[in-house]
Amino acid sequence: FKMAPFRTLLALVLGASAVSAFAPISTLSVRTAAPVVSETSLEVFDKAMADWEAEYPQFAKWGWGPSVQAEKWNGRHAMFGWVFICATAYAKGHGLIPDADTVLNLKEWGTLATISGKNTITNERAIILMANVHCFCVGLLATICPLPFSDPLLLDPNQGEMYEKAKATKAYGVLPEMKTGLTEEAEIMNGRMAMMGLITLTATSFIEGEDMLTVVNEWVGGLYF
Repeated sequence: FKMAPFRTLLALVLGASAVSAFAPISTLSVRTAAPVVSETSLEVFDKAMADWEAEYPQFAKWGWGPSVQAEKWNGRHAMFGWVFICATAYAKGHGLIPDADTVLNLKEWGTLATISGKNTITNERAIILMANVHCFCVGLLATICPLPFSDPLLLDPNQGEMYEKAKATKAYGVLPEMKTGLTEEAEIMNGRMAMMGLITLTATSFIEGEDMLTVVNEWVGGLYF
């Protein structure tokens, strides 16, 4: 049992960061007021965005690169990632994954199921992998052809005024203004904490030589399995 109190507290903080992952949003929403941040932090973000736009104008035109839209989408994927990780740990701990330890048959699945050589992955790993691929495809399609109620990562220069407003959206800076509730500032902060949480989880898993689900389970004091 390793540092259970600290890990439990960290897991609770990371779990709280995913609260607004699925909050409804308006199409290409634009902030009416700039966040309260230091001039230095704004200069760093503005310079990075300006440099990217100068070097890669074709990408910048569509909203790719160090932009507010990219940060939102990265944060949303990170928050959804935590929901998925916690749900997977719960499913593993409660036996909801059928034949979890069964190794896939190489003759039936071919090289798609191999790790290296002739070693194949387990049924549990295959189910988790396919679920992640499905979620990735959903996120990709939401980028290419977003629904009317969502704000896309890929901006369309043919949208006229809406496109210009979205392009003019300023960066939030290092420390955005703290606005609680279903606000863009809260979403940015939650997304950043979720992304930092995934980096911490990956590093801990690598250093300790344990899989991510085991690390998460240790962080919550063995709550999942």
